[in-house]
Amino acid sequence: MNQANILIVGAGRMAEAIISGLVKKQGTTGKITVTNRSDIEKLERLQHTYKIQTSDDWESEIEHHEVILLASPPQTHEEQLNILKNKISNQLIITVAAGIDPTYMEKRLPTGTPVCWIMPNTAAQIGKSISTYVCGQYVTKDHRLIIETILSAIGESEELTEQQVHDLTAITGSAPAFVYSFVQALEHAAIENGVTKEQARTLVSKMVSGSAAMLEAGYEPSDLISQVASPGGSTAEGLKVFEKEGFQKIVEKAVQATNEHARGNG
Repeated sequence: MNQANILIVGAGRMAEAIISGLVKKQGTTGKITVTNRSDIEKLERLQHTYKIQTSDDWESEIEHHEVILLASPPQTHEEQLNILKNKISNQLIITVAAGIDPTYMEKRLPTGTPVCWIMPNTAAQIGKSISTYVCGQYVTKDHRLIIETILSAIGESEELTEQQVHDLTAITGSAPAFVYSFVQALEHAAIENGVTKEQARTLVSKMVSGSAAMLEAGYEPSDLISQVASPGGSTAEGLKVFEKEGFQKIVEKAVQATNEHARGNG
């Protein structure tokens, strides 16, 4: 099963990230075919760049692939699953769409269909995603081999329950946008203090990567905060503003809003 042919429905950033990662891991899968109905130029670029197969008619490709990976928006899944239910023969169906969990897919596909929901993030484009995922009840050990191959091609992963993936969508999937928003604000503040845009990007990005490295090394966030913010010092004054303006509550509300919207799509 780890040499299965993979059909990717959709040719957006996440689809390309997965293709790029799999191509770099040569020999781990069979043929890869990517499909897109509306952007033929994109298909041609992907074919030229990664030496994969392409098609503008995904339905005709289903029978030739053991794995169908849906890399299209959540609102397209109802129609796609309706098409798949009449065309599949025990293929593994994977989606990367927010809110489309195994329960949703299993209700719309023939009984016994193996399904998997994976939630990567934007860092998949450089092989640094932390993806959460959950397998449906009919996924076998052989199916897991291909799921693990796909996930390892774009970074690291953590298997969770269906509810946990829903609840953590905002943390692992959407929160990079929150981080980038924070970075953007810091860059703006740096530019306001006289440095160039390029200097601001270097200063802030290196600060963020260094801070992340400290967390990965095992340090506790509270200890790291204490290391930087001595009592009565300048950093402590900045943190007081965060506390006064309800920074933690803002983050919690952003997470809640993200999750509620994602569930609405499912």
